[in-house]
Amino acid sequence: MFKPNCIYYEKGITEYELGRELLNKYNDIPKVIIDNHNNIEEMRKKENSEFPYMKRNLIIGTRKTHKYVENHKVSDYLVPYTSSGCTAMCLYCYLVCNYNKCAYLRLFVNREEMLSKIIKTSEKSEKELTFEIGSNSDLILENTITGNLDWTIKEFSKTNKGYLTFPTKFDMVDSICEIEHNNRIIVRMSVNPEIIIYKIELGTSRLKNRIEAINKLKKAGYKVGILIAPVVLIDNWKNEYENLVKYLVDNLSEEVKKEVFFEIIFMTYSYVHRMINNDAFPNSINLYNPDLMTGRGRGKYMYKTNVKEEGKEFFKNIMNKYFSGNEIIYMV
Repeated sequence: MFKPNCIYYEKGITEYELGRELLNKYNDIPKVIIDNHNNIEEMRKKENSEFPYMKRNLIIGTRKTHKYVENHKVSDYLVPYTSSGCTAMCLYCYLVCNYNKCAYLRLFVNREEMLSKIIKTSEKSEKELTFEIGSNSDLILENTITGNLDWTIKEFSKTNKGYLTFPTKFDMVDSICEIEHNNRIIVRMSVNPEIIIYKIELGTSRLKNRIEAINKLKKAGYKVGILIAPVVLIDNWKNEYENLVKYLVDNLSEEVKKEVFFEIIFMTYSYVHRMINNDAFPNSINLYNPDLMTGRGRGKYMYKTNVKEEGKEFFKNIMNKYFSGNEIIYMV
């Protein structure tokens, strides 16, 4: 269970029930009142080497921006929701590109306002819409602190239109397995070879636990998907990923294997990641490989076209070999 070293909070959170609950829950934790969760000067001025310690803080505020972004992969819209950032420290975390070393966990207590907008948007639509509510955070992790996901599923299950979806790298799913979800929640488990989880996805659940969690979710009636993501081309990567897919075949329940869909996403990286990782995790795996990577926009890297095409062909072949009856929604 995450216990913060310090809480930074906007004083307006006391106007919300969840805000008051969180302050009471952590009444013994040092607190600092801030004007805006997006601009904490004390945090911005810290050295990169302090990144792991910054992740031990908790920031609480209200979400002011509620703009939906169209998405044509597993959802219709990416929706700002109840949290941003994370307590885990994956060395490739895409949120670092946006927030630099300030990619710590931020909680937003105006959940009623956010869910109400989702429900109204869904009800107005002529077709069934799917809303991605976990693109900026891991809601299974956040739920252990706020209970927001339990609350969200209970409230959304009362509606009869639309779907919510989110990805996770965590296994703490028991509470949502007890909740009526009306078949309107899609949970997608992110997986990687154990060596990548252990050495790169720092602070996340182990592979075995993630697979046990997705089996539980399917047994509880949830729609489930699996992200093989991000694909990291470490040494011996083909062998590592084929062993991963074999592990899925051997350990996913028959119910999951009948219906699970896949997303496959290759890693992108950045100069910002390199600088933070060099200072905060000097003994970690170096994810930047100039032989395999090329520039992608300002300060970002992606795998070279020929390297990525080889990777895509590899995954097409092994997925056809082991999961021929399951859909790959997309591969990027």
